[in-house]
Amino acid sequence: MATWLQEFAYTMRVTEKCDVYSFGVVALEILMGKHPGDLLTSLPAISSSQEDDLLLKDILDQRLDPPTEQLAEEVVFIVRIALACTRAKPESRPAMRSVAQEIAAHTQAYLSEAFRLITISKLTDYQK
Repeated sequence: MATWLQEFAYTMRVTEKCDVYSFGVVALEILMGKHPGDLLTSLPAISSSQEDDLLLKDILDQRLDPPTEQLAEEVVFIVRIALACTRAKPESRPAMRSVAQEIAAHTQAYLSEAFRLITISKLTDYQK
């Protein structure tokens, strides 16, 4: 998987998509309590195989209590955006303007299933 640094080394240009990727990494790092490198490198396998899917609750910082109710909804919202920002192909990442607008316009989130059952692959389908 390409990282923003690899993209920069290849193109010798810092682009908005590099910034978007960095935003996604930082958001995931805050929620996970560690750098999301292992998660990001495993995403292609997760997307192609239900067997390797991870539960969202298992990637969150285990030092904290699992989020409930509205906080769980907000976590799902941010993880979905962060995963979109860290897609391997820069052209498939949302624009930072879209990310900012989505966050600014966000109102009450709704979980269609129990937080403990939400998988990472279900959150990688965010399109903007």
